[in-house]
Amino acid sequence: MASDENDSGKVQKPGFFGRLFGRGDEPPASIESPAPKKSWWERLSSGLSRSSSAIGQGISDIFTKRRLNAAMLDDLEDILIQADLGVTMATRIREAVGKGRFDKDIEPQEVKNILAAEIEAVLAPVARPIEIDATKKPFVILVVGVNGSGKTTTIGKLATNFAREGKKVVLAAGDTFRAAAVQQLQIWGQRTGSDVVVREQGADAAGLAYDAIEQARAAQADILLMDTAGRLQNRTELMAELGKITRVMKKVDADAPHAVLLVLDATVGQNALSQVEIFGKVAGVTGLVMTKLDGTARGGILVALAEKFKLPVHFIGVGEGADDLEPFTAHEFACAIAGLEALSEA
Repeated sequence: MASDENDSGKVQKPGFFGRLFGRGDEPPASIESPAPKKSWWERLSSGLSRSSSAIGQGISDIFTKRRLNAAMLDDLEDILIQADLGVTMATRIREAVGKGRFDKDIEPQEVKNILAAEIEAVLAPVARPIEIDATKKPFVILVVGVNGSGKTTTIGKLATNFAREGKKVVLAAGDTFRAAAVQQLQIWGQRTGSDVVVREQGADAAGLAYDAIEQARAAQADILLMDTAGRLQNRTELMAELGKITRVMKKVDADAPHAVLLVLDATVGQNALSQVEIFGKVAGVTGLVMTKLDGTARGGILVALAEKFKLPVHFIGVGEGADDLEPFTAHEFACAIAGLEALSEA
């Protein structure tokens, strides 16, 4: 973690982790109070603004005061593919818009309504909360993903939510090669009152996983959340290490891990498809968490993932705070992508 002083002795502002974990002096009394925090819907809409703006502008350009024809539908399909919804989903929406409307006037609002309805129909079956089996103690959740996807922060947010529900949580610092990840998890452990299983830097993550399950059992914990090192899905040797972790877990508990969450960075677009495919084969992914819906996100990819893999989407994240991870809801996400108001917010 970076020092708060530079070589000249001048005090610098805290860096990212400093801001996240509250380091630095209290602000002077003269500084104005921060603006009220936006609602979840406002944050979600803002996070998907890149996708919704591109789609909305394209729809307006295509459908304003024109009768529907095949060329317009071709243009709509292109816009949806460019927004990462995928060819299959774009074709489905094209067909829904065109059904019974050829050579008739169609308004942009009608197209957006159809778009939202089709997206919601695909997302609704996968919008499922993570189910914790109380008969499994501890219920072992393995968290995987590529470098920088937000795994450690997601674990901290999940631990916060579980702790609020009264569950006893143990955290395992399985990213043993990155000291910052271990420190970050320890701070989340302090915040949530969770024990944290840590080993020396560079220790075998599979061995740590074995010990973590045993320690969580001894502590009669309800949930064990295990972090892992970020690894690119095309690095065979690193993926083999992940496979080893799951095999070693089964030596302690034949059913472990009980859930494997793949954390996806919403800004990566089409690369998320190969991540889901390869992590699924190696680690047996049971559900998805999408993070970094921060205005630069290519949120349409979540629709393509749902259509192709049909894996449960448990949570989405729109920021770094403990309250910035929410259960995934198909209706809100579909409305935000289409640039509509959600019914709950209307």
